[in-house]
Amino acid sequence: MARNDVKGQVILIAGGGKNLGGLLSRDFAAKGAKLVIHYNSGSTKDDAEKTLADVKSAGAEAVLVQGDLTKIENISKLFDAATEQFGGIDIAVNTVGKVLKKPFVDTTEAEYDSMSDINSKVAYFFIQEAGKKLNDNGKICTIVTSLLAAYTGLYSTYEGMKAPVEHFTRAASKEFGGRGISVTAVAPGPMDTPFFYGQEAPEAVAYHKSASALGGLTDIRDIAPLVEFLVTDGWWITGQTIFANGGYTTR
Repeated sequence: MARNDVKGQVILIAGGGKNLGGLLSRDFAAKGAKLVIHYNSGSTKDDAEKTLADVKSAGAEAVLVQGDLTKIENISKLFDAATEQFGGIDIAVNTVGKVLKKPFVDTTEAEYDSMSDINSKVAYFFIQEAGKKLNDNGKICTIVTSLLAAYTGLYSTYEGMKAPVEHFTRAASKEFGGRGISVTAVAPGPMDTPFFYGQEAPEAVAYHKSASALGGLTDIRDIAPLVEFLVTDGWWITGQTIFANGGYTTR
């Protein structure tokens, strides 16, 4: 089988019901993959069901799984559901995240804990569970943020809690490499989705649009092909965080 051929492979996407996750679900379905589409709660159920309908209309086998992944047992249940449905898992992609824009001195302990749970804890145990349950020669990819390379205030908990995922990615790639499993992270710029706009005033949106060298916000249609490459032909890239942001930040 060609490395870029996902036909018949089982792909689990955390946060796969909408935005970037939804696009990845549709793209992989069009290429003949079997999909396990995770969504968090009732607030995203309608989007997830629409994505499921689109995936099935493309002829793909797919299942929806709901769960709050900050409860670690739900991560295990998600992977178990995928295995029970399809007999194994080949690719695991985690698009889950939460952004908070707030001054350092105003951030509460509850906000800190929530940001840590969603952006760091979920990522760690998602990679852990993938390491336990993926088939040999599987692929793991996590979405982080280009703010990891930014010199800025107001996003201390967002960029701070995504930062450990780079280290998780390196460590896991070293530990899982003997089974042929590659582990990567992708760091988009601010994406033109509802996930971005909820935190930003109009003048901040204008700044973010002007900050990238190539102009404008990151389009999820420019990120999805990169993720798809990393879990197929780009499998030889492992332990790396790839910045894809039109020149918004660099290292």
